[in-house]
Amino acid sequence: MSKSQKNLRVALLLDYYGGLLTEKQREVVDLYYNEDLSLAEISELAGITRQGVRDSIKRGEGQLFEMEDKLGLVEKITSLESAIDEVEEISAKLSEYAQRNVVVRPAAQMAQDILATIAKARTKANAL
Repeated sequence: MSKSQKNLRVALLLDYYGGLLTEKQREVVDLYYNEDLSLAEISELAGITRQGVRDSIKRGEGQLFEMEDKLGLVEKITSLESAIDEVEEISAKLSEYAQRNVVVRPAAQMAQDILATIAKARTKANAL
């Protein structure tokens, strides 16, 4: 995993599991990964040594990865979003085809219903 991939992964895990970290860990990990502050900048803000900041980040990262390994929420949601994207794409193609072809016009309504259902599911998923 590249550094940028790891940064994105930790930021995503923090969104889902950050509430389970201590307040200090969450703050330090957020400043490092989401605000892109250096260890020295975080050290100054938090009033702890650079080594303390680094240790807190590493502990926080470890806990985030461990929670994902055990619970798998991010993987499940990512997989679900991918499946929804695929269904949405197929439904849109079906709808386009149905609009041009008189024989399958009822399929156009079904495709629109599917797209509406997907929109509702996305709204609910984003609220999680």
